[in-house]
Amino acid sequence: MMTATTVTTSHRRTRVGRPIGVVPTTLLLIGAVYCLFPVCWVLIAATKSPGELFSTATLSFGTGFLDNVAELFAYRDGVFWLWAGNTLIYAGGGALLSTAVSAVSGYALAKYRFPGRDAIFNLLIGGVLVPAVVLAIPQYLLFSKIGLADSHWAVLLPQILHPYSIYLARIYAAAAIPDSLLEAGRIDGAGEWRLMSRVAMPLMVPGMVTIFLFQFVAIWNNFLLPFIMLGDDGKFPLTVGLYTLLVSGANQPALYNLILTGAFLSIVPLIALFLTMQRYWKTDLSSGAVK
Repeated sequence: MMTATTVTTSHRRTRVGRPIGVVPTTLLLIGAVYCLFPVCWVLIAATKSPGELFSTATLSFGTGFLDNVAELFAYRDGVFWLWAGNTLIYAGGGALLSTAVSAVSGYALAKYRFPGRDAIFNLLIGGVLVPAVVLAIPQYLLFSKIGLADSHWAVLLPQILHPYSIYLARIYAAAAIPDSLLEAGRIDGAGEWRLMSRVAMPLMVPGMVTIFLFQFVAIWNNFLLPFIMLGDDGKFPLTVGLYTLLVSGANQPALYNLILTGAFLSIVPLIALFLTMQRYWKTDLSSGAVK
């Protein structure tokens, strides 16, 4: 039986323990400010005219955002739109293909037992540890050998097979797809292809969305691979295209406004993508599937 003293002591402990929650909240706020400050700075700098960029306070808004946007879109007959279209092809196509390959591979590694399965999985883990920068030059030499260098395929194909995405798909498939559900489907006469397409893939949608977003952002922000592979600026993505503007800006300071405006506009699709696809992040989709 609880006494008044016990209740009072417990209440005091709760009140004393509450301030501890302020520490992680403060750390998260500091981390948020650290991550968002560069974005805020780019937004503010993009609003400034060439005269305001170096003469006004760092965090004060300018009056030239619309003019900067108009000049950026008109620069070299709208080459910014060409770079944006190339980036969408690389990021969208590469992320979709990579998600499909990763989902099928992860499902197979998680739900089928075959000779060499563990060796393949360990090889994938080893592939996760290899930095992409190490593979860039060998990939260029290979694509140059087969005549695909300086083409869209040279940027798109290396992004399809991604060890970390396959690893994520394998972990998610093992957790989200009950073996008993697959066995029930086999008992009902469903083939392996139908089990994968009609049963497994719908349960893996949250994991596939995560893989797609990771890959889309990684390819969208990729600089080194297209910089090495491509020589024609008509095939450049935004990262390499804006870099060429930055190099030119050393002799033409007026281009700095276009660079900052282009950098800000290149962030907008990523923010919109995350906000749009958040609704697909649903947890425990398989709850209730098996009783």
